[in-house]
Amino acid sequence: MLEAMLVQLGEPVNGDPMVLLDSLQANLQISGRVSSLPLGPLALEDRAGAEITSQAARIGEQLVSWAREYNPEKKTLAKYGPEKLGKLEFRSHCYGHALIPQATAQVWGPFGGPRIMQIYNEYLHQFVLLRDALLPFANWEQVPFEVKEYAEFKGLRFLEPAREVFLTQLLGKKLTHKSIVHYAQSVLGSGLATVGYGFQYRLGTVLPAGLGESAGTAARYLLKWHPVQTIPAEGTHDLASVSFDYEYGDYYAAPRTEAGKGTPVSEDTLPVSQEQDDQPAIARLLPNTGADRTTLRFSFEMDDREFTVDLGQLFRGHRFLYRPQESDNAGAVKRTSISLHRAMNILSHSGLVTNADGIHFIPSGGNELIVWALLGKLYPENVVLLDRGDQDKLEAAYVSGKGFGTQFLVL
Repeated sequence: MLEAMLVQLGEPVNGDPMVLLDSLQANLQISGRVSSLPLGPLALEDRAGAEITSQAARIGEQLVSWAREYNPEKKTLAKYGPEKLGKLEFRSHCYGHALIPQATAQVWGPFGGPRIMQIYNEYLHQFVLLRDALLPFANWEQVPFEVKEYAEFKGLRFLEPAREVFLTQLLGKKLTHKSIVHYAQSVLGSGLATVGYGFQYRLGTVLPAGLGESAGTAARYLLKWHPVQTIPAEGTHDLASVSFDYEYGDYYAAPRTEAGKGTPVSEDTLPVSQEQDDQPAIARLLPNTGADRTTLRFSFEMDDREFTVDLGQLFRGHRFLYRPQESDNAGAVKRTSISLHRAMNILSHSGLVTNADGIHFIPSGGNELIVWALLGKLYPENVVLLDRGDQDKLEAAYVSGKGFGTQFLVL
């Protein structure tokens, strides 16, 4: 489309690709007069909104960079020739994509007009659709999805209904993890009506982006595509799409077990070292496919015992965790009821683990697999994840979270 516009404008005399690409860049930015998705001025503070805002900026910048690199190659001109590109016409329904003044002068100038404007509008709109389609995915550069031919749609316009719903939730600050998964299923053409925390489709598996990352820094709402089939196909028929469901659809109603008293300790005697003898020997994902739903269990072996945690609950615990926050009250709060627990003891309980009161300290030995497993086992209400166990971090942790009730500190 860009090359056709430049041919019809009379490049290089009357058509300047840099002007048209500059207007594309302004359109894909998250702020400015012509931004198609002005998330920057909104300064969304909810975590899902903040992660999507960063995605929009990052993806838009890269798409424009690729467009600038691709333009000088003139592959389309070499393939079709100037005569055929000079005849290209396209009916593009206007979606209000504004242009920078220089682009307006070029598109509507003496060598431009409605025909050029129609092509340019579609050019911009397809880029916007592509940017927005990739927003849920942390590894968006790698995600494959099919673009089918439709009689009533061109290019990526088949995504417009799902995109409209998704952006309405985003801008209305009502974006949930479930709505992000639902949108991703629509983008990738999974055909799934049910929505869990992840899914499998013909070209791979999509799970929350935290899998394989550090729990302290991983995105909580973005997804990640994996080039694997988690549920193997039976026979040679095409693989059906699969939605991954939580073991506990409502964690509030899930069975709970009290962690127990543990070992009473004082603030001065809490272990701050990450050394621990117990380390997982092997870890795996175990699918459990039933008649109406599929769950995944995260399983690992440690000290000749096997521990399993629902993978969905693990990601749910990660989304709900707290981090130590600096506060004027830090240092002023003194805890007299602090208990020390071994991770193995917590993981050996059934259901979700909670306690009636007190502060419960659980060292992980610095092992990320154990950290993730604990996030899936603890009732996700007042769990604080610490990178360090020194006094400053502990004091910040005490005033983090809900500020009252039972608190679990995972080191």
